[in-house]
Amino acid sequence: MVQAGRIDRDRVAAILDERIDWRFKGLPTTAQGMTIGAAREAGLRLSGFLPPLLVLDAEALEHNLAAMAEFCATHGFAFAPHGKTTMAPQLYARQFDHGAWGQTAANASQLRVYRAFGVSPVILANELVDPASLAWLAGELDRDPGFRCCCWVDSTRGVDLMTEGLRGVSRPVDVLVEVGTAHGRTGVRDLATGIEVAEAVSASPALRLVGVGGYEGAVTYEATPEALAAVHGYLTDLRALVLELAARGHFDGVAEVLVTAGGSAHFDQVADVLGAAWPDGLPVLPVLRSGAYVTHDSGIYDRVSPLGAHPRTGGPTLRPALRAWAQVVSTPEPGLALLTAGKRDLPYDIEPPIPQVLRRDGVTRPLDATVTRLNDQHAYLTFEDTGGVRVGDWVGLGVSHPCTAFDKWQLLPVVGPDGETVVDLIRTYF
Repeated sequence: MVQAGRIDRDRVAAILDERIDWRFKGLPTTAQGMTIGAAREAGLRLSGFLPPLLVLDAEALEHNLAAMAEFCATHGFAFAPHGKTTMAPQLYARQFDHGAWGQTAANASQLRVYRAFGVSPVILANELVDPASLAWLAGELDRDPGFRCCCWVDSTRGVDLMTEGLRGVSRPVDVLVEVGTAHGRTGVRDLATGIEVAEAVSASPALRLVGVGGYEGAVTYEATPEALAAVHGYLTDLRALVLELAARGHFDGVAEVLVTAGGSAHFDQVADVLGAAWPDGLPVLPVLRSGAYVTHDSGIYDRVSPLGAHPRTGGPTLRPALRAWAQVVSTPEPGLALLTAGKRDLPYDIEPPIPQVLRRDGVTRPLDATVTRLNDQHAYLTFEDTGGVRVGDWVGLGVSHPCTAFDKWQLLPVVGPDGETVVDLIRTYF
């Protein structure tokens, strides 16, 4: 059984001692001066918050945490969710409560936040080659003998820079050869380069090779048969490198060979390819790294996730746990309304927010409308709704791509079953 990772629970609990003030947008004036913990217990209502808002649904959040834990347990995977999605240690703690093995970071600044809360193990799913970051990592490894961190490498030049930057480190830094894809992001492009990089790692006094990793989401965000076949091919290449390096003795003496992939769009493919049986004597620990699952969404991931609106695998489907609320401030033309939310408040990198409901005089009903574009602080809502849209109405919006939603909010309310009463507040650290 995979052991859950660790986080300093006292430091997480101390988040609730921070006082709410003008820094936290959207919070009601009645919460000013309260600690986050006191505000959480105060029974706040969304109607007292300042628009716009981004809100978490408590039931959907818990459902998603449990659903991914079940998926990983069923397929024999350890889980290191990509914490950059939320940068919220309170949610990391809940992921560990559901058996997560570790957390994944994308850069040294994120890793520093993780370490402020005692998170371990951490997979740094990127190349770490700058001297300042390497010096900080070396110091952190020296300070905490129990801290485990694994980094990517994809070039002999990168190995050289890491070796130089980690000169004098008390223990070798664990690294994984990253596998990429043509015209994609980082990662070796062929088997020969992967072997070359592994040999360079073996010759480094500052590094230890412990596995192979990659990100299949760089192949495609589609879920067509052709796209899924391309993802399958990429993962097959990743597996082939693991087997080749093992045959050459590069994992001799390694207690756990980490083999890791997994965004939030194709983790079923990861389970099929990397969860298949490995040769006897090769102690593979397959690790999934999905991050967006925790809130899911109403857009890209709802369409392509294997546990989304069109499921490709068994298990509980994920539920959108994020909803934005914005008020109508202008209806300057027939069929056009302007909302009090824009690029500063909502994700827009993949597609605009999705209008779902309209609330007027305490009554909420479905809304047939479209957000056509966003300014910094406004959304353009077009509609042919026979009920009309009036100044003062509230519009509930689904979002697409949660990874660019949390970074715009320092403190997010979590609402209970009535969709109005605040039962928790989640602090982010971007």
